[in-house]
Amino acid sequence: MTIDENKIEEIAKQVSPAVISIVVTKDLPKVEGFYKMPYKGKDFMVPKLNKKVREEIKVGGGSGFIVSENGIVLTNSHVVQDTKAKYTAFLDHQEGKKWNLEVIARDPIHDIAICKLENPPKQAVPYLKLASSTNLKLGQFVVAVGNALGEFSNTVSFGIISGLSRFITAQHKGKQTERLRGLIQTDAAINPGNSGGPLINMQGEVIGINTAVIYGAQSIGFSIPIDQAKKDIQDVKDYGRIRIPFLGIRYLILDEQTKQENNLPVDYGALVMRETLGDMAIIPGSSAHKAGIKEFDIILEADGKKITPELTLQDIIGNKEIGDDVMLKLLRGKHDKNVRLKLEEKKQ
Repeated sequence: MTIDENKIEEIAKQVSPAVISIVVTKDLPKVEGFYKMPYKGKDFMVPKLNKKVREEIKVGGGSGFIVSENGIVLTNSHVVQDTKAKYTAFLDHQEGKKWNLEVIARDPIHDIAICKLENPPKQAVPYLKLASSTNLKLGQFVVAVGNALGEFSNTVSFGIISGLSRFITAQHKGKQTERLRGLIQTDAAINPGNSGGPLINMQGEVIGINTAVIYGAQSIGFSIPIDQAKKDIQDVKDYGRIRIPFLGIRYLILDEQTKQENNLPVDYGALVMRETLGDMAIIPGSSAHKAGIKEFDIILEADGKKITPELTLQDIIGNKEIGDDVMLKLLRGKHDKNVRLKLEEKKQ
């Protein structure tokens, strides 16, 4: 397939009106100057706060895109994760169009959030069609659109799909680390502020939600396949929330290194264990608890699939539905054990 400039221009013109810039603000004490605080021979400038006077301060930003005529918006969960912040959507900076953005549901496991423009205009708003992300090909042309660096709205970049089913550990500015799997890798430029913007195919349809970039590397960005977002949207329509299948255990994925360090009998699987002393390895009342799973069991397989760092227990469970059965093969001491349990919904 060959692409000319006219095609890219056509896609940019078609897509850009439905891409929004998201501004994150908080009501904070007013800063009334700074004072010096000496520490180890150096002076540090510390803000002087007037707690009696508060003002709305911009604390972050990102991108999003409209997916329905009544103003439903998709973005990243990490863009709108602060429940105490205010979110404003700018649909067109040049004309000053803006709306309050209501967060309807968050899916932190897949870094997806579903939002809605409050009091959208009576005339239909522009929105994007969602394609399928199941048959993507390496080398396929794509276009990324977003609010680059939090300043340049509707920035358009062009590239290809350079990888599929990628796994990364991402740490967004000021946010906790998250592990994301099954991602689309692209060389289309994705900059800070592009998070939550769409990745578009050559038909002008969304195939992914841009989420992360590898700092220090060139032309390596990642997008969340749109099929997961479509599933989340359907959950919200059917149940009013995003439903996440849940086993009810904490675990450590094993490899050769963890086997050697802990003198374990196998170098694969999921070792059921608490993360800290105050944690519980098995959540009381959960599916795992009802099935009799115990701390220090090693889950070797799920539905006949070997659990490895490349195919984790979360990967397997994440592809199933609430109420589905899952067969686990356990190693308890020196003995194998098969356990069947029914997946329940994770409490939000």
